[in-house]
Amino acid sequence: MATLQDLADRVERLLLRHEELRRTHALLEQQCAAVTHERDSLRSRLNAARGRIDTLLTRLPTEPASDADVGGGADEARTEAR
Repeated sequence: MATLQDLADRVERLLLRHEELRRTHALLEQQCAAVTHERDSLRSRLNAARGRIDTLLTRLPTEPASDADVGGGADEARTEAR
C-alpha cells in the first residue's frame, strides 16, 4: 500500500506534468493562430491573383489565331538565319 509520502510525490509529479501540458497547449494555440493567419493571407493573395488572371483573360481576343500568327515569325527567322 502506498504511503502518504508516495501519494504526495505522485501528486507533485502530476501537478508538474499538468503545468507542462498547459504551457505546451498555449504554445500550440499560438502556432495554430499564426498558421491560420498565414493561410488566410495566402488565400487572400490567391484570390487577388485569380482576379488579375480573370481580368487578363477577358482582355484576350476571342477569335482563334491563324497558323501564320502562331509561331510563323519564329519559323521565318530560322529560315533567314540559314
